[in-house]
Amino acid sequence: MAENRIDIVRPDAPALAAHGTYGVGRTTLELTNPDQADVPAVLTGDKNARRDRPLAVEVFYPAANVTPVAIDAMLRDGSMIKLHGRSAPDVAPDRSGAPYPLVIISHGYPGNRFLLSHLAENLATKGYVVASIDHTDSTYDNKGAFEVQLVNRPLDQKFVLEEMDRLSREEGTLLGGLLSAERTGLIGFSMGAYGAVISSGGSLTEEAVAAKREQLGNLLTQHRTGSAEHEELVDDRLKAVIAIAPWGRNAGYFSTESLSGLEAPALFVAGSHDDISGYEKGVRKIWEESVHSDRFLLTFEYANHNAAAPMPAPEESYAFNEELGFAPFNHYADPVWDTVRMNNVLQHFSTAFLGLHLKQNDEMGTYLDLIPNAGDGVSALDENGHPKPEHTYWRGFPARTAMGLTFEHLEPLVD
Repeated sequence: MAENRIDIVRPDAPALAAHGTYGVGRTTLELTNPDQADVPAVLTGDKNARRDRPLAVEVFYPAANVTPVAIDAMLRDGSMIKLHGRSAPDVAPDRSGAPYPLVIISHGYPGNRFLLSHLAENLATKGYVVASIDHTDSTYDNKGAFEVQLVNRPLDQKFVLEEMDRLSREEGTLLGGLLSAERTGLIGFSMGAYGAVISSGGSLTEEAVAAKREQLGNLLTQHRTGSAEHEELVDDRLKAVIAIAPWGRNAGYFSTESLSGLEAPALFVAGSHDDISGYEKGVRKIWEESVHSDRFLLTFEYANHNAAAPMPAPEESYAFNEELGFAPFNHYADPVWDTVRMNNVLQHFSTAFLGLHLKQNDEMGTYLDLIPNAGDGVSALDENGHPKPEHTYWRGFPARTAMGLTFEHLEPLVD
């Protein structure tokens, strides 16, 4: 099988993309959220159907003395591949820095818990416990209707937060005492980012809820602006949100009013040519309208929907697949940007953003205080490598490497 590396850091990567000092362990949790709406059954006409909802979660955590073992992961076409990175299964955790902040990762539609494993491992080396979800009815071998995602994404995210908190309190277990759910970050991609917007205080418009009522009954009402269920869903343990290509604003699921409830600090990430979530009328509009959040927008110029989030396309994905009608490569890659390059940039900014908000490391904030257009930066260093007064180049980026990127900041509106 191919050696598909998920831990590559290019020589031109920004400074904070580098891995940290911890090794990485990983363990699989099989969780069950009891008595949930059975959305697939609802869509076939049984409006009151209920079921226990299973969720597999891969937890990446700081460890020591790790000899990496490849991850067995599913490709977009359903075949199995190996991913080579930094982690090994079920090794003893390194508790020297515990309790560590928690980060939850929520993949796109379809996807799986290893789609962002490169980022999960990278964060674990820096002292985070990372819980990456397999969303039932949204994985490569279990792809359900789109409407399932509309209902369940924020519910899955909240349930995993609750379960990780519970498991952290169990003495004598691998996760017992290892993490603090009081300092949680949420990273979502595409439909995972749709869920993250709702989990962090955004809500659905009445028009969106009404448009799906014939199919879903009142199941989306719980995510509607002003509903008691939505107010209960939003959790103050969620201290930071990274939403990569969030879907929904371009389709009328969010509005100026409904996004005003998003209050958690947020880093939005987008490709300027995203043809799934949209840019000007999609991701950028969500960033603009989340007026009560201290928020940033990282844009990859000319990138499409796959900007920054997916792992590098596995070698086995290159061949055309008759059943899919395309090469699985297209599920991972971007036609303009190198995926490893984008991964490294996101690792850098995620490290700074989460370090600031989950670890209260103020120095990390200096990596976010940037001129908006990287191409306008001037690199001016003295003979000792110290910045001169005219130096405006993005901090952490070697000279000539911060190109094709913009990074914008909007402070929260004070009512």
